[in-house]
Amino acid sequence: MTDGLEGARERRVRTGEGVELCVAELGDPAHPTVVLLHGYPDSKEVWAPVARRLRDRFHVVLYDVRGCGRSSAPKPLRGGFTLEKLTDDFLTVLDAVSPDAPVHLVGHDWGSVQGWEFVTVRRTEGRIASFTSMSGPSLDHFGHWIKKRLARPTPRRIAQLLGQGAKSWYVYALHTPVLPELAWKGPLGKSWPRILRKLEKVPAGAYPTPSLPTDAAHGAWLYRDNIRSRLRRPRDDCYAHAPVQLITPTEDAFLSEQLYDELELWAPQLTRHTLPAKHWVPRTRPDQLAVWISEFATASEPDAAGVPAQLAAPRTGRYAERFGGQLVLVTGAASGIGRATAFAFAEAGARIVVVDRDAEGAARTAEMARLVGAPDAWPETVDVGDGQAMEKLAARTAAEHGVVDVLVNNAGTGVTGDFMDTSVEDWQRTLDVNLWGVIHGCRTFGRQMAERGQGGHIVNTASAIAFQPTRALPAYATSKAAVLMLSECLRAELAGQGIGVSAICPGVVNTNITATTRFVGTDEEEEKRHQDRTTRLYGLRNYPPEKVADAVLRAVIRNEAVVPVTPEAHGARLLSRLSPRVVRALARVRPRV
Repeated sequence: MTDGLEGARERRVRTGEGVELCVAELGDPAHPTVVLLHGYPDSKEVWAPVARRLRDRFHVVLYDVRGCGRSSAPKPLRGGFTLEKLTDDFLTVLDAVSPDAPVHLVGHDWGSVQGWEFVTVRRTEGRIASFTSMSGPSLDHFGHWIKKRLARPTPRRIAQLLGQGAKSWYVYALHTPVLPELAWKGPLGKSWPRILRKLEKVPAGAYPTPSLPTDAAHGAWLYRDNIRSRLRRPRDDCYAHAPVQLITPTEDAFLSEQLYDELELWAPQLTRHTLPAKHWVPRTRPDQLAVWISEFATASEPDAAGVPAQLAAPRTGRYAERFGGQLVLVTGAASGIGRATAFAFAEAGARIVVVDRDAEGAARTAEMARLVGAPDAWPETVDVGDGQAMEKLAARTAAEHGVVDVLVNNAGTGVTGDFMDTSVEDWQRTLDVNLWGVIHGCRTFGRQMAERGQGGHIVNTASAIAFQPTRALPAYATSKAAVLMLSECLRAELAGQGIGVSAICPGVVNTNITATTRFVGTDEEEEKRHQDRTTRLYGLRNYPPEKVADAVLRAVIRNEAVVPVTPEAHGARLLSRLSPRVVRALARVRPRV
């Protein structure tokens, strides 16, 4: 058993040079094989959270690169880490773990740099079914990228060169003799876990391993043996012979997104994803990586005759690049705005947690979300007004699916009638769902977002009535005005942690909320008549919930604070700002129901 890889089967594989590689395996060897290759200054344990999520569907293989972790180092170190020798190691591992079937290769950082070499050299053709790259370019592609910008300089290209040059400061440092080894075996090695937690928000745990100082010292030769030679003389035949999936963290401190411009020239079968995260995504975003790796590997798996599968067309939904693979939780999602919002995120490729008190309705929404594009969707039956139930939901969701990227607190209930006719029970029910449901959601899931340290977004459904007081809806208007103010306060508090908060304020939308709205001060028969009449009026207005859902996704993308939806919502907000007296006068009017 290996540190951070509980239940792994470990073996030693000896290369032709006499280097012993430590190989760990999880899952059923009869399943398709996924090889996870670590970067610098990591060991294979960096992949542990991803490996655990893949082990049920794949035969997962991880190995320590020569000189790292439990693998031995070449002697001498100089010249022992060339990409040619690393390719020999890779093929030796494949002969041991998957001699008869191609593997799905996944690389991060220098694992990705190696992966680009493996997927573009002739001697690995037929051995790689797919390659997923993150935070590590092909040195050959990088060399051509530099040469093209030097050959035809423009202000934009020069800025790109200077920008990437500044991000690559550590490369120059690692080429200096002796100093990197002394730093890693001294103060840098001791402080590295703390640096990762502070700057990258990497969770504490079994990573990094105690071998870090030695791993980092040996790994400096990856740079010394390869960087200058490849960037000066990049190969011209560096075309990928397998489908490639590129995952680009948008906040990577070491690599610019522009580095992958025109990558389609070298990788014709290219699928792109961006991820709002920093460099060490295997530790900070394992849930999302596992989804993308699993999807891509499954789509790339050869058929029984060994013919490569035709990759599914990339998702073309309007927001697919932004939300693909992310985890979105929507409350009140059995119908109306909640269901439409779940579908909108599903069409963008997000994974969906569907929450509602209506178990049957939640299950229907989850099933339909999968049909319209969600990689997966899970129904949850929860009363959002129950704080303990929401705490349990948050813990269960994090354990089974990961930390939520987008939370939509949408569950709501309606009540109308004069204040004096509204009972304590009606007030309690309205505030429990409309206000406390939002508070519970923000506290439980918002805390997880903050602790993860990778940002996120919270959307709270308020109402146009939050701008417009009325004698007819004192309980409902109070709850929605409170949601609006809560959202503004929380937005200010969480801004420094990269977590956005938006309040969505719909007006009259054609949903089924009118059929369940309480009309206080009436008998049962009159209440039913009011519900039917209001439902007909909302139906005649016929403003679809899908437009509100679209506003929700735009609010997340643009990080909007307050989003009125429907003309009456915009009008109420504008009037509340320009003429409060008129607003107060209108509040006295008793609506005809």
